[in-house]
Amino acid sequence: MEQHDVHTGHEHHQHAHTDPSDHAGHTGHAPASWAMAAQATLHCLTGCAIGEILGMAIGTALGWHNAPTMVLAIVLAFFFGYSLTMRGVLRAGLDLRTALRVALAADTVSILVMELADNATILVFPGAMDATLSDALFWLSLALSFVVAFAVTTPVNRWMIGRGKGHAVVHQYH
Repeated sequence: MEQHDVHTGHEHHQHAHTDPSDHAGHTGHAPASWAMAAQATLHCLTGCAIGEILGMAIGTALGWHNAPTMVLAIVLAFFFGYSLTMRGVLRAGLDLRTALRVALAADTVSILVMELADNATILVFPGAMDATLSDALFWLSLALSFVVAFAVTTPVNRWMIGRGKGHAVVHQYH
């Protein structure tokens, strides 16, 4: 028996046998591919990176201490992360309240894990917290923190999507 996916034009074949490793457990959701998880993580990373860079740049340029600069960067990372998701679901026709609920459901865990990973990386990177915008160390540590955040968050997103959570919530609106 074949099923046709209207959105992608791909045909899906049902198989008579089942391999327990092919399924996400008792939830009934199909496992998420690594490509799907990576795409969701890149989407999240884009919003987080915009917020992180903007927050770190503002705090550093204003000569703020590390703690308020990091708080600003984290707040802006959540803001831009949610905003990118909301932009997409609002274009799909959702009202503002529903779009906000979808963004919160889709991105909160992903952004939280990403922020923990990238800020922890910056905290442990020697000299990164004292680097200024004109220092290569500032930009190098920030870039490394995004690589670490991507590597840590992708498996989390894969697990969540496979269970119908996280970015899986958004897919119905694309």
